[in-house]
Amino acid sequence: MAAVNGSAEPRVRTAPGRLGGVTPRVLVVQHEADDPIHLMGAWMEGVDLAVCRAYDGDDVPTSADGFDGLVVMGGAIGAHDDLKADWLPATRELIRSAARSSVPTLGICLGHQLCAVALGGDIAVNPNGRQLGLLDVGWNAEAVDDELMGGLTGPRRGMHWNDDVVTRLPDGARQLATATTGEVQAARHAPTVWGIQWHPEVDDALVAAWATDGSLPEAEKERVLDDLVRSRRDLDDAWRPLAARFAELVAAAAAR
Repeated sequence: MAAVNGSAEPRVRTAPGRLGGVTPRVLVVQHEADDPIHLMGAWMEGVDLAVCRAYDGDDVPTSADGFDGLVVMGGAIGAHDDLKADWLPATRELIRSAARSSVPTLGICLGHQLCAVALGGDIAVNPNGRQLGLLDVGWNAEAVDDELMGGLTGPRRGMHWNDDVVTRLPDGARQLATATTGEVQAARHAPTVWGIQWHPEVDDALVAAWATDGSLPEAEKERVLDDLVRSRRDLDDAWRPLAARFAELVAAAAAR
């Protein structure tokens, strides 16, 4: 992976050794500078994070070999925007490789949509309009016994900022959460591949950077950021267990 000058996030974070001195490795595919793994990465204790900054010239591997987990981050591009982001075909193949190799995979927002299309589903611009701000997660009954989401099915809100949504899940997928307006909020796209439409990794500083695109009226921007600040403790309590459970699944996969 290419070096990045002046990057705020380490390209590799080394965690304390586990599993007899072998620390599980998680590959993070980052599509934009302003959506790093951030809080989710800090909460994934006991794993090494190898960050592939595709937007900055890092080559996205097409195989998950050598990694015990995969996280695919969000971004303003679409899952089919190959002309804008020439690394997307490789990312979709990487997701398919991870699925074939039973590598635990988590797609966040755009990453969720990429998991869907990589494995045979569809996405489209949401006919109900942009999903924005802290929205309730509408857990489905299928989530209760899910290996990753099962411990999270109480009331929770997640930060949404997306125009596209998954319109058809891959064959055999399980829908784990549904928005109040009917959109897929979370899914198990394959036995070891999960996707969530919200952003558990963000704080108000990251979202404030997104809001500089000029697409929000000032009052709406202030509302979203104020809600994030007021809800910080609840959001940490809600999504830290998701990161911890994903790290556990990665460690179990590494031990096999």
